[in-house]
Amino acid sequence: MKWITFEEWAGTVPQSICQDPLWRFQVYPKALYLFELAWQDCAILIRDPRGRAIAEQLIRSAGSICANIEEGYGRGYGKEFSYFLRIAIGSARESRGWYYRAHHLLPREVLEHRLALLDEIIAMLAPNIERQRRYRRQS
Repeated sequence: MKWITFEEWAGTVPQSICQDPLWRFQVYPKALYLFELAWQDCAILIRDPRGRAIAEQLIRSAGSICANIEEGYGRGYGKEFSYFLRIAIGSARESRGWYYRAHHLLPREVLEHRLALLDEIIAMLAPNIERQRRYRRQS
């Protein structure tokens, strides 16, 4: 199964999003890309009655990663941003779990790619949460 690469996908993102300062927060484009892939994967999952519930949960949790980064970034630095990043990392872990639960319905290479992307997102969010905590203490 072939999917759009990050670079190919990034070339399709509207300029109004790419020019927003949030785009430079490196984990954000990765989270948006994950949502794009989850959208496509859900089209496969909903073909099987057992996959429908997984698809509903997966699209919700994948969307929550982006949404919480957006909301937290919009609130500035420190305590509130840290709070929303913690929610985003929780949603990333939840998405990873839903992807694993979908392993009966998704091709192995898709599953491995999505899990690796989620591991990358989680690894990028974790130090930013700590950075925001330190910022909060310094304020």
